[in-house]
Amino acid sequence: MVNKPLTACFLVGAREYINSISGVDAGAVKRDVEAILANDLKVISTKQLRGRIRELIVGHHRFTYFKIETTVFFVRGFRKKSAKTPRNEIDYAEKMYRLLKKTS
Repeated sequence: MVNKPLTACFLVGAREYINSISGVDAGAVKRDVEAILANDLKVISTKQLRGRIRELIVGHHRFTYFKIETTVFFVRGFRKKSAKTPRNEIDYAEKMYRLLKKTS
């Protein structure tokens, strides 16, 4: 069985956040997103937050994301300021997961 290649979809919150950070940081995010799409998870830092919701860790930047079939959806980005991921970020990512799962 051949695995289909993964594609990335950046929702508005993630896209706006990437556009607001420095070019160097945006390049680091791009590199880590490409690693996720290539299924090279050993070179990046991620963690499971709740259920299907994960967090991509790029320096002090964080992105909530999830995968539905062959698409990785990056929900929102934010700057990490505390030890725990804000609950509202996880809740919003779950809401988007449920909404997009219905339409796929």
